Amino acid sequence: MTPVHPDAALFAGEKPFPVIAACEHFAGSEKLILKALEQMEKLGPVFNITCDCEDGAPAGREREHAGMIARVLQTEANNHHMAGARIHDYSHPAWRQDVEILVGGAGNLLAYLTIPKCTEYAHAAEMIEFIQHMAGMHGIEREIPIHVLIETHGALRDVHRIATLPWLQVLDFGLMDFVSGHHGAIPASAMRSPGQFEHKLIARAKTEVVSAALANGVIPCHNVTLDLKNPYTTYQDARRARMEFGFLRQWSIYPTQIQPIVDAMKPDYSEVETGAAILLAAQRADWGPIQHAGELHDRATYRYYWEVLRKARVTGLKMPAEAEAAFFA
Repeated sequence: MTPVHPDAALFAGEKPFPVIAACEHFAGSEKLILKALEQMEKLGPVFNITCDCEDGAPAGREREHAGMIARVLQTEANNHHMAGARIHDYSHPAWRQDVEILVGGAGNLLAYLTIPKCTEYAHAAEMIEFIQHMAGMHGIEREIPIHVLIETHGALRDVHRIATLPWLQVLDFGLMDFVSGHHGAIPASAMRSPGQFEHKLIARAKTEVVSAALANGVIPCHNVTLDLKNPYTTYQDARRARMEFGFLRQWSIYPTQIQPIVDAMKPDYSEVETGAAILLAAQRADWGPIQHAGELHDRATYRYYWEVLRKARVTGLKMPAEAEAAFFA
């Protein structure tokens, strides 16, 4: 009898949780995008690259910039197909043009599209509907994953509705614009640690984003670390975001931030070993209850440990060979 894979045994009738990289690196220019793609060849496919139309495109050259991104995504440099793009916001006249060019030129290669600065649910819904329309026009049958930035009062107010939108894969928290939107009520010190984790308004916002994401099978992504010179600061921010708030991913804005974020998001290796042993035993028992190290385990703990192994996989953490062969061959 063929062993049943955890995906088949544990997620029947449920929405599978996305399995994506724990780091999202932003790059605006063609030079920086290509540099990031080169770094991916060295580090492996443990991070995504967001090719930025919003802040990356020079004013008046939005069409050329989006076309450049579509072209780069079709080259051999995009070997792992882990690059997405951030389009302009709803109020900008170029956002539909961005979608037309990116979906029309590289719709089957886009890892995702990121929607910034939504101020209400209706805007996000309209933008996603347009993306779906353009995908249909170009014969793209796959769902293009959508990421929505929560960085305004309106988006935070509607975050639980936004989290239910179709094709949604990630909710991003945008700290800088969120702080700026408070008109000085939140001090600039809260744009960095420890203030970003301790100021009550920011902590509330981060908690709401994570809660909405996880309740709807969506990945919550943490904001940037402003300190570009100290990788350990990035590591500490990502680790605190992961352990205290439940974020499963973080932005990078500088190449040396990528590895610290990936390391901070890795599961503890002892849990990986334990999870591998439990899941292998469960598979041999046809996913019925088992005992392991004197404790009872069933599908509830199997689901937990399957998530641990999947996270280990996308962060490049080596796992026991038997589990690798059984679950990821």
